[in-house]
Amino acid sequence: MRTVYFDHAATTAVDPRVFAEMEPYFVERYGNPSEIHRLGREAREAVDKARAQVAAALGAADKEIVFTSGGTEADNMALSGFLSRLEPGHLIVSAIEHPAVMETARYLMRQNWEVTFAAVDSNGVVDIDAYAAAFRDDTRLVSIMFANNVVGTIEPIRELARIAHEHGAAFHTDAVQAVGAVPIDVADLGVDLLSLSGHKLYGPKGIGALYIKRGTRVAPILHGGGHERRLRSGTENVPGMVGLGAALELAVAELPSQRPRLEALRDRLAQGFRSSIEDTVYLGHPTERLPGNVCISVRFIEGESMVLQLDGKGIAVASGSACASGSLEPSHVILGMGYAAEEAHGSVRLTLGHENTDADVDYFLEVFPPIVARLREMSPLYVKR
Repeated sequence: MRTVYFDHAATTAVDPRVFAEMEPYFVERYGNPSEIHRLGREAREAVDKARAQVAAALGAADKEIVFTSGGTEADNMALSGFLSRLEPGHLIVSAIEHPAVMETARYLMRQNWEVTFAAVDSNGVVDIDAYAAAFRDDTRLVSIMFANNVVGTIEPIRELARIAHEHGAAFHTDAVQAVGAVPIDVADLGVDLLSLSGHKLYGPKGIGALYIKRGTRVAPILHGGGHERRLRSGTENVPGMVGLGAALELAVAELPSQRPRLEALRDRLAQGFRSSIEDTVYLGHPTERLPGNVCISVRFIEGESMVLQLDGKGIAVASGSACASGSLEPSHVILGMGYAAEEAHGSVRLTLGHENTDADVDYFLEVFPPIVARLREMSPLYVKR
């Protein structure tokens, strides 16, 4: 059976070139970077190189990069670590954030912080006027994701950060989906904190990083031996750090060729959906979206049913409730964009990557319309036209 992987927003395979860089640090250069003997020095050099690679990819300084276990920890450090130093006040996040930010915001509410969930329009773009009106004298931090993990919409981060700074608030962006997919320069964006993760860009799982702009104060959320300049204790994951640095360096180098290729495949998929299947909605911004993201609601049927039927044909996709493992709740992202629960339940997300081809798109567009037709025949909600 043919295998087509259209779920790169969930995770990616480790690039063989990345694994080749990592491999020696598992079994040969296994030293602890905190030790001063040869094996320790070799590990420290590898960590320093990886930090420099991550910093270069973001336009940051080496000392502004703190390694974490992934995007979730980076988001938690950005919100809880920044705000824990302050008296409880006000925080703004968008209504469509990843659970790593949403759940941290809810935790902070239990610590007496007040949270405004900034509204988005039907394309998933933050409503600028409502956002600007949400600021208070005690607004300390804003967290708005760079690009949405479900519908792929890219937010106007530069403008959002500018407004936050005009009101005296710091600005964090969860850029887990965007780093490696679109150009990012932290100085140009004007952000104070930025989260990223290795396994979204052909690096390993279990590694991420938080950019902390020089002068931005963040308290540790893990306590121990004082690693990562006392911001993130724990013996360093040297192979993971090496992999993240290598993956980001490759992603930046290949971005000029990969981005337009993925955009072309994305647009072919979206057009194929709309021309071959009636009663569909293309979710997310039509142009300001991630290069490889296609998210569509197919009315009258369940997203989970489509995912399972496609899996039977060797095609891996996600439902719109991705990153809510095991949840039967409709996607808060799609609901936040103003769509009904039925439309959220009927969504599927296709996210393309480096190995995908025109032949993959052709195969999907061949097998998917009959799946929709068959599922709709079984649906009590569908009335054939």
